[in-house]
Amino acid sequence: MTTPATTPTTTLPGGDELPMVGLGTWNIEGDDLRVSLRSGLDAGYTHVDTAEGYMNEATIGEVLAEESVDRDDLFLTSKVLPKNLDYESVIASCKESLEKLGTDYLDLYLIHWPNPAISVRETLSAMAHLQEEGLVRNVGVSNFSTYQLSAALHVSPVDIAVNQIEFHPWLQRPDLVEFCRKHDVEIEAAAPLGRTEIFADERLQQIAESYEKSVAQVTLKWAVERGVTVLPKSTSPDHVRANLDLFDWSIDDADLARIDELDRGQAVYDDRVRGWEGEVYGISE
Repeated sequence: MTTPATTPTTTLPGGDELPMVGLGTWNIEGDDLRVSLRSGLDAGYTHVDTAEGYMNEATIGEVLAEESVDRDDLFLTSKVLPKNLDYESVIASCKESLEKLGTDYLDLYLIHWPNPAISVRETLSAMAHLQEEGLVRNVGVSNFSTYQLSAALHVSPVDIAVNQIEFHPWLQRPDLVEFCRKHDVEIEAAAPLGRTEIFADERLQQIAESYEKSVAQVTLKWAVERGVTVLPKSTSPDHVRANLDLFDWSIDDADLARIDELDRGQAVYDDRVRGWEGEVYGISE
C-alpha cells in the first residue's frame, strides 16, 4: 500500500501500514458524503473509516467505483454493530459490508462497541475466520475500556491491531493509552475534535492563532505527534483538505505540553455510563 509522502503511517502487527490521518464518515450521508469523500480523495487521503451502523457504506462504495480508486492504495475500515457479534452474524455483517463497499476485503474490521451479552471470544473467533479467508486483513476493537481490552487480548486467537476510542485534548485517557501501547495496540481517535466542542477552548484558540492555523489543525497535529491516528470528518471540502494539511509545519514541544494540560476527563459521547433499556448501540431490548 502506498500513501502520500507527507502522511505518516504506523505499522500494524501484521505488517500493514496504517495512515495516521483518515477520513471519518460518521453521521454523513448522501450528497454530503459524496462531496466529502471526493474532496478527501482529491486531497490525498488514503484512509477511509466507516461502519455498518453509519448506514453509508453503499454510498462510499459508489464513490470509490466512480473515482476509479486503486484499491491497493486505500486503507478501508468498517465496523460490526454490537447486536451482530455472535459468530454467524459477524461473518454475515462483514460480507454485507464488503458487498456495499464494492471490495473483496477490508484492511481493518472493528468490533464497534462491546456487547456484554455476547462472548468476546466468540466474536474474535469469527474475526479470525474472516482473516483466514482473506476477507479482513487486520482486526480491532472500538470503544473498549482497559478492562474490556484486557479480556479480549487474553482470549483472542488473532492480533488485536487497533482500539478506536474517543480521544481529544479534553479526554486523553492516559491509563487506557498506556495499556494499548504496552500491548502493541494502535490507538485511533474517534471524534478527535470533540465533535467541535473543543473549538471553544481559549488555549487552543491562542495556540492556533500563534501558528496561523485553525484549532482543528493544531488539535489534529497534537494527536498525531502523540502517536495517535486521527479520523476527522467534515462536509466542507475546505475543512477536509485542511484536516490533512498537518505535515509541512511543526508545533513547539512547549505548546504540545500546553495542550497535554487541557485533559479534564470530559467525554462528548463515550461517558461509560450506559443503561441497556430499549435499543442501545444496535442492541435491541
